[in-house]
Amino acid sequence: MRESAAPLVTPAPTPDLIVRLDDAIGNRKDAAVGEDAANAPLARATGASAVDAFLEKANRLAPAAEGARGRLVFALDATMSRQPTWDAAQALQGEMFATAAAHGGLDVQLVYFRGLQECRASAFVGGGSGLAALMAKIDCRAGRTQIAKILRHTLDEAKAARVGALVFIGDALEENADALAHHAGELGLRGVKAFMFQEGADSVARAAFREIARLSGGAYAAFDAGAPARLADLMNAAAAYAAGGLPALEKRAGEGRGAAQLLLSQLR
Repeated sequence: MRESAAPLVTPAPTPDLIVRLDDAIGNRKDAAVGEDAANAPLARATGASAVDAFLEKANRLAPAAEGARGRLVFALDATMSRQPTWDAAQALQGEMFATAAAHGGLDVQLVYFRGLQECRASAFVGGGSGLAALMAKIDCRAGRTQIAKILRHTLDEAKAARVGALVFIGDALEENADALAHHAGELGLRGVKAFMFQEGADSVARAAFREIARLSGGAYAAFDAGAPARLADLMNAAAAYAAGGLPALEKRAGEGRGAAQLLLSQLR
């Protein structure tokens, strides 16, 4: 029998705090994962001390400002094969904030999964330096995908306050696609568009990512790890949408930016 999922408790929005999604929903028997062992309660991941040490220093960072700024959930697959793309995203994420600044600004929450059922979310931060510093302290570890957790968490955030968009970067799918489609539809009803960016050409991931994007009203795009400019264009286009809505994305598309044109052609 499926247990009801405990609500995700979001503490005060300070950038030094990492919320363990496992603590809130990790005990649930997820239909997307067929092995009971994968859903067992887990001890805190080893090697987390480096992250914790950094988070203590992060108290100096100013929390994200409240107001009309857009909010973006920036989610990444941090399993072992993802390290090169994680490094690229870390280097490029500052451009998202710069792009969004022209459209009213953006607060970004980092969410990632890795290892054996480890899935974490930061608070929303309002600047690239804080997010980059956090990402620098996180390494990729072998594990299965946990995209369902990402979608459920984003839905919870959207229920608490408006979320402009979800950006997910990954290359694989090891979950039940029908369950993910259900969560994607719920995001669409909340007005949260999922921008699903796939590295590589795995056909299973491509089909599922396209469907998540379609059901949420978002967009799908593929990129090659050897072409970071493509990833940067996609991230910036999504950030522009999260900060300024459709007019901001239309503006970038009108400037001849290919990524913006591609995403705009899929939005509904």
